Amino acid sequence: MIFDTHLHLVDRGRLTYPWLADVPALDRDWGYDAYEAVARRVGITDVLHMEVDVAEADIDAETAFVAEMMARPGSLMRGAISAARPEAPGFASWLERLDRRVVKGLRRVLHVVPDGVSQSTTFRENIRRLGPAGLPFDLVLLARQLPLGLDLARTAPETIFVLDHCGVPDIVGGGFDVWAKALAPLAACPNVMIKLSGITAYTGGDWQLETQQPYVSRVLELFGPDRMVWGSDSPVCTLHSDLAEWVAASQALLAPCAAEEKAAILSGNARRIWQIP
Repeated sequence: MIFDTHLHLVDRGRLTYPWLADVPALDRDWGYDAYEAVARRVGITDVLHMEVDVAEADIDAETAFVAEMMARPGSLMRGAISAARPEAPGFASWLERLDRRVVKGLRRVLHVVPDGVSQSTTFRENIRRLGPAGLPFDLVLLARQLPLGLDLARTAPETIFVLDHCGVPDIVGGGFDVWAKALAPLAACPNVMIKLSGITAYTGGDWQLETQQPYVSRVLELFGPDRMVWGSDSPVCTLHSDLAEWVAASQALLAPCAAEEKAAILSGNARRIWQIP
């Protein structure tokens, strides 16, 4: 069984995605039905929808959109990792209004805003609210920004953080050493998990297992199999692979793990972190 913790759905007729125009290869609708057809073939049994950086006014509408997918008979959808604006003064009241039947975690895309956004007092205070609320926070950062994630993790020790895309290593640029050095202090924080997702998107397209194995091996070495989850990052993964290919590659990249470790990474840890039966 595979729990996909990172599916993006796109419905441009319903929601607004300001960034899509800058990525022509992804600038179209990406629906649940097409994803599900492949997902069932490759062993995906459970899914969390990852926010798609919709326009701020559409954040709650995106949650309602996911709720509709969850309500479908036999749906794989188990909940949403919702977009959030922890830098906003109204965050605390917004948090109280969330539909917790749908929203299982939160994310703020940090590589599209100034680094200072996540360093503000308001942002940090609001991130600290997530621990008692039982809401993990996904961190999406460029490799150069990993120290920002470290600051947040240390500031909010009761909040669970999930570092997306293995910390976005610069695979094309050969940035292994810089990435690995910055990743190690994050791994030392017990409240930080890591997500094996989307790394084919950083390969420039000319990738083989051998080009990705060192990164996955280092993640396993630093975090261990109990603090690692899996995500497809569909449809972003289609930039240089497809869903089935990424599933197959992930299985191969995790081949050195014991069966119980692999099961934890691919499914068990996700259920524990996001509290899904």
